[in-house]
Amino acid sequence: MTKPIFVLNGPNLNRLGMREPEIYGRTTLAEIERMCRDAAGDHPIRFHQSNIEGEIVNWIHEAIDDGAGILINPAGLSFISIPVLDALKMFPGPIVELHISNIHRREEIYHRSLVSKVATGVIAGLGAKGYPLAIRWLIDQVDR
Repeated sequence: MTKPIFVLNGPNLNRLGMREPEIYGRTTLAEIERMCRDAAGDHPIRFHQSNIEGEIVNWIHEAIDDGAGILINPAGLSFISIPVLDALKMFPGPIVELHISNIHRREEIYHRSLVSKVATGVIAGLGAKGYPLAIRWLIDQVDR
């Protein structure tokens, strides 16, 4: 059985399409999920979003046991969450950290992601189109 790619989305990403569209665009999270599933083809995807740090940690734990790769947009947790960092450290496969906006062109508080320290790769600033790129890359890595 093929192990799934876990796509994990952090706080406030359920508001995509409405939240600061000049920064995050007008694509909704439901549209991003469709983009990910289309990019994955037959490869299974586990797609989640939560505003609660502990739920994201629990999904990372599930990925440690059952996942092939992780695509994570930790949103605001990128910069403050030691629990997310510690959970990701335990994951043995590839991890892509994704940010819809270019965090390095934003305010200083957004410049230092804790997650980047354990991510295999980072995508920032490509908008929602970064998700299918990350999915295709992850599948290429896990299907080797």
